[in-house]
Amino acid sequence: MDLETLRAFKQAEYEEAADAYRAVGDAAMTAKDTIDTKITAGIRGELEGKAADAALGELKELSKNFHYAQTECGLVSTALNGFAFDLGAAKRKLDAAIADAQAAGCTVNPNGSVSFPPGAKPGADKTAEGGTVTGSAGMTDPTANAIERQAINIHPNPNYGKAIEFANRIADVLKEATEADAKWAPKLRALKADDDLKVSNRDWTDAQSDMSGVKDAGKSYLDSLPKPPKDGTPDQNAEWWKSLTPEQRADYLAMQPDRLGGLNGLPSDIRDEANRVVFAEKQAATQMELDSIPKPPANEWTWITAGMYPAKVHTDEWMEWDRKYGDRYRELETSMKGINAIQSRFDRTGTGGLPEAYLLGFDLKGIGDGKIIMANGNPDTADHVSVYVPGTYAGIESIGDGDDHGDLGRGERLWAEGSRFAPGQKVSTITWLDYNAPDSILPEATRGQYAEEGGPRLYDFLQGNRAAQENADGSRAHTTVIGHSYGSTVVGVSAQSGSWKDPTAVDDFLFAGSPGVQADHAADLGVGADHVWAMGGPWDDQVVRQGGRLMGLGDNWTIPTDESFGGNIMKNDSDGHSGFWDEGSLSIRNQGAVIAGRYDRVELE
Repeated sequence: MDLETLRAFKQAEYEEAADAYRAVGDAAMTAKDTIDTKITAGIRGELEGKAADAALGELKELSKNFHYAQTECGLVSTALNGFAFDLGAAKRKLDAAIADAQAAGCTVNPNGSVSFPPGAKPGADKTAEGGTVTGSAGMTDPTANAIERQAINIHPNPNYGKAIEFANRIADVLKEATEADAKWAPKLRALKADDDLKVSNRDWTDAQSDMSGVKDAGKSYLDSLPKPPKDGTPDQNAEWWKSLTPEQRADYLAMQPDRLGGLNGLPSDIRDEANRVVFAEKQAATQMELDSIPKPPANEWTWITAGMYPAKVHTDEWMEWDRKYGDRYRELETSMKGINAIQSRFDRTGTGGLPEAYLLGFDLKGIGDGKIIMANGNPDTADHVSVYVPGTYAGIESIGDGDDHGDLGRGERLWAEGSRFAPGQKVSTITWLDYNAPDSILPEATRGQYAEEGGPRLYDFLQGNRAAQENADGSRAHTTVIGHSYGSTVVGVSAQSGSWKDPTAVDDFLFAGSPGVQADHAADLGVGADHVWAMGGPWDDQVVRQGGRLMGLGDNWTIPTDESFGGNIMKNDSDGHSGFWDEGSLSIRNQGAVIAGRYDRVELE
């Protein structure tokens, strides 16, 4: 980088280019949303058959193309902003050095050297001639610095020392600009997609690599952006986001989607956009790694005779495969099961009028540790919101299990039933699995530690929902929180978290098959006893409820289906501990009525 090139640099031109790429990314996002929420959803809601399936397949690929274009344009935009920031800072230093040199009577030459005028030191007999000096960049050697200082001291022209200072400043700036140019050139060249029309898993893993590269190169620029509040409350997070410019928001989305996706208080569409980038990258990386592992041998079992009886054992071939690859293969398969369940929910948008899905939380940590928060419809613009918290055995790998789509399917049926009770109004139902649910009845589900960890997380999420929903007049959506089995214990702890001074985020609590909510009275939950609802099923549900009572999950041996608890005990026709969401059942009708605030339609015991 030479002096004339840096002097000619116009930061605004690169920032305008960044804005243009961001605009293209926004257009790609709009196109993707149109495909997913209007065209594709419309086909699913109205058409069936091979032609419809083929069209849906093509549209799904086109949507992926637009999503990838949106993501890459965001990275290009941020990279251009980062490059402009670094070169702009260098140019400002150069301009200042040139201005200072001119003010001192020196001339900066096109090659970066500095010419100084004649001058005389105080008491000198004659004026020393002027001259030209060339600076040295980044002089840190003590000996070299000492020699330079000595040369300045003995030189008869006092302007010589000034010129050396200016020349060194200019040399430092040109070195800084050259390093920035060299740093950014490969990063910008890397932001180039394959010359084809298909977005592959490799493309998405490359996008993750691109993000890492831009983040590394753009550290100075990214550090200059306003930071999210450290350990901020949902309200503080919301205020921080509102304070950002559109450019700053776009840069955060491009560079830190994993962080934004988990910030309570941010708008749901922003969290969804961020989490979908993380999801696409994890989906691609997980599938690629799984494909790279040899498949398990087909001949897994063999028979041997041990004593008098034959025994079925693993083959030597399978045992060798399992030793090398088994644990990682099973972990990846488990992860893909959860990923596929989330993708399946995306693909069901429009079916039976089902609204767009919002991925409000996604963290793929490993077997049993993944987290997911999925909404049907935008909770920020809804009139009624429900948050369903599943219990023991819940996990990202089983979130969509079965023909009824598991816990995600329960959220969908709650949306359908709540909408039926609220014609003309918007309903959003959320499946919240952002805690480590117990993996066994004994001993894990008998312990309160999972609720003690999960309850405050749920509390913060609910406060974040309130902050994102809240209108200028303080109004927000009517919100019902539903806890099933151990999930109800989590809900009970969340209801007693925070401070009594905190704004109210919940209107109704509803418990199904609850083993206890860490409270002995409905009034302890903060919404009034008349807004606490409970229902219990037959013998297998009784085992869970009475077991929780005995293990102390409810204070003073009390559980929500006890009359002494003081809440509303609802009729239900569940055929077991997990039948409360059966389609067409009285149990789910009662839940839909509460979600919609139609308390007059709830059937009580």
